[in-house]
Amino acid sequence: MNVREIVVALSSDLKDKIQTGYRSLLDAKSFRPRPGQRQMIGTIASHLGAIEQNGEGQRQSPPQSLVIEAGTGTGKTAAYLLGALPVAEATGKTVVIATGTVALQGQLLDRDFPDLMQATEWPYTCAIAKGRRRYVCPLRLQQCQDAVAADRAGLLLFEDELAFPAGDQGGDETFKIIEDMAGTYSRGEWNGDRDDWPEAIAEATWRAVTVDRNQCAGYRCRMYGECGFYQARERLQEADCIVTNHDLLLADLQLGGGAILSEPEDTVYIIDEAHHFAATALGHYSYQSHINGTVQWLQRLEKTAAEMLASLSGVSGIEHHLDVCQDMAGLAQQGLRTLSPLCQRLLDSLDIENGHYRFPLGELDTALQSASEQLATVFNRLAGGIEGLHGVLEAEMAEPAGSLPAVDIEVYFQTTGQWLGRAEHLGALWRAMARPSAADAPDAKWLTQEEYGDIRVSVSPIQAGPILREVFWQRAYATIATSATLRSVNSFDRFCRDTGLQDEARCLAMPPAFDYARAGILSIPEIGADGGSPTAHTAALIEHLPETLETEPGAQVEKPWGVLVLFASRRQMLDVAKGIEASCQYQLLVQGDYPVAEIIKRHRATVDAGCNSVIFGLASFAEGVDLPGRYCCHVVIAKLPFAVPDDPLNAALAEWLEARGLNAFRELSLPDASLRLIQACGRLLRSESDFGRVSILDRRLLSKSYGRELLAALPPFRRVSD
Repeated sequence: MNVREIVVALSSDLKDKIQTGYRSLLDAKSFRPRPGQRQMIGTIASHLGAIEQNGEGQRQSPPQSLVIEAGTGTGKTAAYLLGALPVAEATGKTVVIATGTVALQGQLLDRDFPDLMQATEWPYTCAIAKGRRRYVCPLRLQQCQDAVAADRAGLLLFEDELAFPAGDQGGDETFKIIEDMAGTYSRGEWNGDRDDWPEAIAEATWRAVTVDRNQCAGYRCRMYGECGFYQARERLQEADCIVTNHDLLLADLQLGGGAILSEPEDTVYIIDEAHHFAATALGHYSYQSHINGTVQWLQRLEKTAAEMLASLSGVSGIEHHLDVCQDMAGLAQQGLRTLSPLCQRLLDSLDIENGHYRFPLGELDTALQSASEQLATVFNRLAGGIEGLHGVLEAEMAEPAGSLPAVDIEVYFQTTGQWLGRAEHLGALWRAMARPSAADAPDAKWLTQEEYGDIRVSVSPIQAGPILREVFWQRAYATIATSATLRSVNSFDRFCRDTGLQDEARCLAMPPAFDYARAGILSIPEIGADGGSPTAHTAALIEHLPETLETEPGAQVEKPWGVLVLFASRRQMLDVAKGIEASCQYQLLVQGDYPVAEIIKRHRATVDAGCNSVIFGLASFAEGVDLPGRYCCHVVIAKLPFAVPDDPLNAALAEWLEARGLNAFRELSLPDASLRLIQACGRLLRSESDFGRVSILDRRLLSKSYGRELLAALPPFRRVSD
């Protein structure tokens, strides 16, 4: 099937433009046409061209979403750009591409998009959208520089944030970084983007020189014209394509849509790495806080409010708001001190190895329900008082009327902005805790006993689908979700349920880019124990894994070999590493001993030097790590990657499914394991020239009925018997 056969709802000019663009890209890169890529281009263009429109180019009803699984090697980035950009231009829409990480944003902006524009000679423009926290605040940078000059780091400016150290070697290094940043920024040699700074910046240092939405005065700031964040934001207005990440897209939706990015109704969204989208959405609508930590923050707030009252006595209207803040901070502390022993008794009432107490079906007892309702009310009133105070300070920044220096007003404004964000979060947390459980999908609510004695209170929706359906899918002009892995157990059902697309999605899997039977071998050796018996399985791995590491990846592969061994449990990984260190003949790199980037660097260097190297890794190595060719000729999967059963959010979802008469294992655990297993196998073949072996050391794939389902969903490697 070719592009011309698929694109049926477009004008002849658009068809010609897309087809010519594709041929130009192939010629410029000396690529061979890929069936999956051709089909993906045509499917996306046809989907966008078929959206029902009225005379003004606006949709008349929510269009069907398009879900595309395109495996490694498909070339999906070029496919969705080729298919979407010309049609979006013709309909007057902006293309917004949301990736899973900031790093992939940079790859799209700096490599993929420019390469396509150069090859096709298309004139489309692209801009990147990052959150405010990715950019330095020039005002904060100046304030930090002033603090450095005065050799003072603990100013009110850094209230309730981790201040950079002073007076020691670490402090000297931090002061030098701040001076360097200030100098390069003022000379126009740096745009303020953290990702464009040439060296690593410690998190504490970066937090000191940036602000959140509430701390930013916008156009009222005296350094607004010099702000890299707002300069980048202006570039979004004229761009044909905006590259962002899931977090910022969801933040924009939380603000109503169109606050940061283009209006949803005027946007063609492409959600790349879409298998992460639902989990990221849950994080945006989840809340947590520490009880004792909140009490300590409220005490600092009271103290600072008293100092403000003395300093700002000449500012009209300030006294009332400060009084409200102090009164509500006192009441909130009383409420938390009343609630703390109630929570502690619940944590002490059970023998809890994992430190969690989860409320069954999200239901609180009467005492906790009442205490949560009272705290919700108090924190709402506290947020109101802070908001009023913040507004007075903002007005004072624009038109100073008192005798207080402008720089002090700025510091107070930033401090109250930080207060406002935290108070609003706490109000939302306790409202969610007090909210009765909904029958359709209750919130997960749980307590965690921290090692240092504090209690963390957490609330999260158990499903992102209803939220995404309301704020995103039903509002967007057009949506395309894509990833290399969206199906689990050969079905899109789990993805569609998690994202809320059960009835609104057209789901397609593109043809594979690799000949798996030719290039890959799959073996499931007998080691004497399966993953269902953890202790015996670990002992069996220690005994048999050294032999597995010596197994030839395939006749086409000569030494040196890179091997990736993936574990579902950190404890098992460490136990096996300790057990085989004496018998392993190769370099062994264990996740946690070094940063991931350093492990990959050492691994590559060892293979390049002609020696075998083995990486022991967890879930983060099963996805997103690219080790082509000799760097990964053998993927060893220690056991089937079922989720840890004591995770409070997963446990709450499983409980709700069982209460509805469903089988949580079939609905939740099995699809998740299938997805993780497919992703792990996907580490082997990264290009058409790769060859190798996947060994799965868990015979449940053969002995259990669900194992055979998992096996059937894997790429069609050539099976061998060991």
